Amino acid sequence: MAKGRREVPPCSMTYGLPLYCAAWVPLDRISSSPDAVATAEEALEKTEDEGNTPVTTEGDGAADVVANSALSPAHGNKLLLALGGGGGEGHSGVPNAILLSLFDFESRSLSDNPVHRVGTGGELPYRMTMHPGGDGFICSFLKSCRCFEWDIPNSMEPSKLAIKSSGYILQPLEDAGLQLALAFSSDGTALAAGGEDGHLRVFKWPSMDIILNQTDAHSTVKYVDFSSDGKFLVSIGGSGPCRVWDLESSTAVTNLQVEEGEKFCFCRFSESSDILYVIAMHDDVGKVISWSSSSWKRISSKKIGHDPISAFSVSYDGKFLAIGTVEGDIAIINSSDFKVQMSVKKAHIGPVTAVEFSQASRALVSTSFDSTARVTVIEDTKNNGSSLLLAFLVILLAILVYFMK
Repeated sequence: MAKGRREVPPCSMTYGLPLYCAAWVPLDRISSSPDAVATAEEALEKTEDEGNTPVTTEGDGAADVVANSALSPAHGNKLLLALGGGGGEGHSGVPNAILLSLFDFESRSLSDNPVHRVGTGGELPYRMTMHPGGDGFICSFLKSCRCFEWDIPNSMEPSKLAIKSSGYILQPLEDAGLQLALAFSSDGTALAAGGEDGHLRVFKWPSMDIILNQTDAHSTVKYVDFSSDGKFLVSIGGSGPCRVWDLESSTAVTNLQVEEGEKFCFCRFSESSDILYVIAMHDDVGKVISWSSSSWKRISSKKIGHDPISAFSVSYDGKFLAIGTVEGDIAIINSSDFKVQMSVKKAHIGPVTAVEFSQASRALVSTSFDSTARVTVIEDTKNNGSSLLLAFLVILLAILVYFMK
């Protein structure tokens, strides 16, 4: 390798366009989604029309066939990522697209090239939220939002999964301007969208009936997230407070108070406990703050670095937090004591634009303006600690045997 050249591991790949958003594809849920069942029904009908007998067990229907050939359980070491980005509306020559990339746990490598690509013309995919039930995903563009759904292969191989534009029109978000924040609730029955113009909306999904419609929630809505039970929504704006909304009464229940010198940047509920995490910059220092989601009072806080934080996520099992910085660094933090479990300096050359944990909390994807996506595998520190202890005991025993001779 040439002297001074940056070594790039196989878990990091460059895909030729600045990446703004990322999400893990819920392969196990896609196999049982209505679209997958419909695909299986078509396959069964075709098989029967051709005079063949489908291989099923007693009582099997299309849903059972799909379940028996589920994407994720059969391919547990293959994960699929959706990535969005591009060069924008200008004539930069950089295309706008949504990509699917495959990650292999055994080799800890990302596919050299996307396994699927959908061009989005002059529209830049800026934000993305994946439906937790496997029913596609939504991307926000400069003027509106669009739905995408899965083109499910008969082989049920993750690498064969494709994307197609959905015919479902998100009418309330047509020509609504750029939505800087998008999120589905954990059960997939609600969708939140926060606009660059400060307009915050929450809809029932998929009917798009309005639950919350706040035109002046913030000067600009930067981030939104649902509580695990779907009763509350938290939002952060470009300036001003972090607000918590009661979705049953469609009202703001509290504004989380900042301390002098603090500026809130990101917010996310834990999926496994009654805790809300907020990332803030305190003067020039980054910090993580935990809040009780019952009393809305601060529980604890800790400084976590000096570089501005540009991305944040919480693992599905609630054990870890992840941050990305404008310097291209990423860090995985233990949620119990806010200690850094692992970090990667210069994981990207450019600012980190997104970090997201996989559904099983086994891996973290990070993306950047430098056109790279990187997957960091979450190491089991307990197993590592046990191995170190065992090695220490073996060495100690060897020393004792030596001196007893």
